[in-house]
Amino acid sequence: MATETSTPQTLQQAIEFFADPARCDAFMVSLRWPSGVACPRCGSVNVLHLPNQGRWKCREKHPQAQFSAKVGTIFEDSPIPLKSWLLAVWMIANCKNGISSYELARALGVTQKTGWFMLHRVRLAMQAKGGGKLGGEVEVDETYIGGKARNMHKGKRDKMRGRGWYGKVAVMGLLQRHPGKGKSRVKTLLVPSVRKNRLHAEVYDRVEQGATVYTDALKSYEGMPGYVHHVIDHAEAYANGNVHTNGMENFWSLLKRSIRGTYVSVEPFHLFRYLDEQAFRFNEREGNDADRFVRTMKQIEGRRVQYQQLIGRPNDL
Repeated sequence: MATETSTPQTLQQAIEFFADPARCDAFMVSLRWPSGVACPRCGSVNVLHLPNQGRWKCREKHPQAQFSAKVGTIFEDSPIPLKSWLLAVWMIANCKNGISSYELARALGVTQKTGWFMLHRVRLAMQAKGGGKLGGEVEVDETYIGGKARNMHKGKRDKMRGRGWYGKVAVMGLLQRHPGKGKSRVKTLLVPSVRKNRLHAEVYDRVEQGATVYTDALKSYEGMPGYVHHVIDHAEAYANGNVHTNGMENFWSLLKRSIRGTYVSVEPFHLFRYLDEQAFRFNEREGNDADRFVRTMKQIEGRRVQYQQLIGRPNDL
């Protein structure tokens, strides 16, 4: 069982551990302010705890002197209790194929709309911060995300003949194989096209010069000076010794399984958020549930997305 100062290791332990609001606050404080509570607005440590309100008050003179553990995080201005937020982070970070807004809403006792909003806020925390360029051996591949032809209107199906990508969004992936004898890690991004100049520019931005790059036989990858470039033609084979893109193909399989099986339909406007979510779970796959939970929680600060942004409306409407 989790103790007062430990992190729960299973979902059952997390439910019991975070049932107490005081324990939720203590957990947030230990994670955000290990050296003592500081005002998230001015950074001052001259703060007063208000136990009856579950808040703190900064003694410095500035507006909004009172603050809770949620202020300055993805949880800010949310009426959802902290215990529900922490359980939501646990489930989203650890469900291999993702969790739908309906399922999250049923689990937490909130509306589907609220569950959808919570999912996107947690996905923001799962978004990778920089990380530098990839090096060593790097697999580069692309795929298309979108509806299947058989589910489309006949007019759209006719346009798709000979163009399997029509109506879909292009996604590029770069996978660094086992850096430092560790686990491979992946980066993903949306690309407006798979033309040569676009794909080359993305590789140059994200892969160190001198690295060994593995791609398929797409002509857009031809001629990348500064790299050791190996090509596998999937019309002939899927691997030739060490020359393959099977690592990226595995990631695409996981991504499409979550989209088709869990989310069913994803708006192109939000697709990058789903890529961030799947890339996070892939890159953190060797840790246990508690590790992924803590890793996500360490990235909640300084990030915020509002509902109006998610639905594509300006805040003043």
